[in-house]
Amino acid sequence: MGKQFSLKCRDCTRLATFLDDVRHDHPDYHARPVAPFGAANPRLLIVGLAPGMHGANRSGRPFTGDFAGILLYATLHRFGYASAAQSVSAGDGLKLTGCRITNAVKCLPPQNKPELAEVKLCNRYLQAELAELKRGASVLALGTVAHQAVLMAVDAKKASFPFGHGARHQLPNGLMLFDSYHCSRYNTQTRRLTPAMFEAVFADIANHHERV
Repeated sequence: MGKQFSLKCRDCTRLATFLDDVRHDHPDYHARPVAPFGAANPRLLIVGLAPGMHGANRSGRPFTGDFAGILLYATLHRFGYASAAQSVSAGDGLKLTGCRITNAVKCLPPQNKPELAEVKLCNRYLQAELAELKRGASVLALGTVAHQAVLMAVDAKKASFPFGHGARHQLPNGLMLFDSYHCSRYNTQTRRLTPAMFEAVFADIANHHERV
């Protein structure tokens, strides 16, 4: 069963203990589970991996305050989802329209690598988020971990829906899953993911929305 998000969640002992240490070292950081951000009834749900140490973990908003958010918010603005092209802080007034951003794991993991057990335990929050989407809505998975977390949340077999940049999958529950490489510093600076490649995925999503 899905579960509604809670800032007080400490179900993953390793992550909760790590965040306690982070708060001690960075008392001005959010350093708690990071809530989803955006529209209440979105046509597009974007699923990332987990909060970044000096990004969402600091600011309290997904993909805000670090390199990974630069391409994401610029693209969201270009396609009409975001009121601004940059997400600077949780209090900057930026709003999302028709879009919501979340993570497969809501807490910062050490070395940005959640363990499978943590992905599974946190998956009930993603289940609840997906269950709220209307049939025909789109889900964009940023990277393999997010892709597999979505499949886990809808009880779909990984072998039937392989991850691939630019791929799309009609899920059994009526949602359309789109895949993209994660917009991380490494992927964008090595050109594994270019702005043109990222925009092509969003154009595909836009075309899907026009047909449903």
